[in-house]
Amino acid sequence: MSQMVKRIIMSILGVVICGVSVGMFKFAALGVDPFQSLMSGLDAVIPIRFGTLYVIVNAILLLFALIFDRKKIGIATFINLFLLGYIVEFSQGLCEKLMPDAPVWLRIVILLIAIVILCLSSALYFTADLGVSTYDAVALVWSQRQHKLKFAYCRVICDLVCVTLGVILLLLAGQNLTGIFGSVGVGTIITAFFMGPLITFFNVHVAQPMLGKPKEEKKDEG
Repeated sequence: MSQMVKRIIMSILGVVICGVSVGMFKFAALGVDPFQSLMSGLDAVIPIRFGTLYVIVNAILLLFALIFDRKKIGIATFINLFLLGYIVEFSQGLCEKLMPDAPVWLRIVILLIAIVILCLSSALYFTADLGVSTYDAVALVWSQRQHKLKFAYCRVICDLVCVTLGVILLLLAGQNLTGIFGSVGVGTIITAFFMGPLITFFNVHVAQPMLGKPKEEKKDEG
């Protein structure tokens, strides 16, 4: 199998797994990933449909990537943009159908699995290098331009900024604690602190070996 075919498969697989993981996050209802927590906050204060808002925010981030590093835009970017939402809806609906009235312990297990496969999916399409999501591009571009700051740390900082802004926006919208914890909960905190390091781990030990690369961190990703 040629390298290009492997990279395309890794990109598609990465986006699909990412969508499944986000659907599992939403099903667990213990806090979504940092970017989605920001989107929840924006949705609470901006009176337009969420789908339209999602497109606008990602278009702004896409513009950032086009300005600073067009190489981050590729097939995975557009698969993510146009298909991710449908995959999320399908996986969330499937979980609700298979596990109705899931107890808290089961939702915790689903959350932990979702965190792991979300990081694995990110590593797959990062390493395939055929484009990443517009949000992922921010941390990648930043880490490349600030060589003293590894990708893992750039990702943690970006995630913490998203979580903080999400909470502030939800508070400004008058959300109660129950509403806030539904969007920004334990799952959000875990992903904010551990996604960067976990992505780097899967990149080094899974994604790079799939392309026949040695198990060492690339300079542009930390």
